[in-house]
Amino acid sequence: MVAKQIVEDIARRGNTVGDRLPPEHLMLAEYGVGRGTLRESLRYLELQGALTLKPGPGGGPIVQQPDAGMLAASLSLLLQFENAPFSTIMEARAAMEPSIARLAAQRMSAEALEELRANVVALRSGSTDTDVFTAESERFHALIAWGSGNALFGYLFDAMLGILAGATMGVEYPKRQRDHTCTIHEEIYAAISGRDPDAAADLMARHITDHTVYLKKRFRAALSQPIRWDLGG
Repeated sequence: MVAKQIVEDIARRGNTVGDRLPPEHLMLAEYGVGRGTLRESLRYLELQGALTLKPGPGGGPIVQQPDAGMLAASLSLLLQFENAPFSTIMEARAAMEPSIARLAAQRMSAEALEELRANVVALRSGSTDTDVFTAESERFHALIAWGSGNALFGYLFDAMLGILAGATMGVEYPKRQRDHTCTIHEEIYAAISGRDPDAAADLMARHITDHTVYLKKRFRAALSQPIRWDLGG
């Protein structure tokens, strides 16, 4: 209850990232609880990524921006208890991403579209570098998820990427597959920037289907691996 009230007060005061919360003696008086309860509440919020606790003089609780890391950790823990395989993530992406692309074609801002365009260019130019290709390819999908204008899609997609990043699936993409990915990304970008929701959804559905077929053909064992809890999220 105290942690919930602290978060509500952060919103009420309009605190932003980097702001310090009131000193301990003022918070004790405001919330009417003991020092142990207050400190446990602050530690809980630190675990959630909402605060960082800076030690020493001039320190104290400082507001932070939570990210999808904790969501990824929570989801991977739940999925491990279900003994869910990594194919679960691909099935979720196949269900979500066409709708996300449709919304992005309708809502993505000019600034976000420029980021997406730059990403498509970077993917093509960096396609010979495994690390660059993987990072830019994932970022393409994340940009579209956030560009949908629906924060839940953004956080869910970031969490799914966090779960995949915590795995050692050993998936590799030969040049032909990379070139194919670059091309379909360019086509999806063209549909989104052209404000064509139907084309964006259809192209994204084809992209996810093609990717899933490739993984099933070449890396079926990796897809069947059970998801394991990754605290790093």
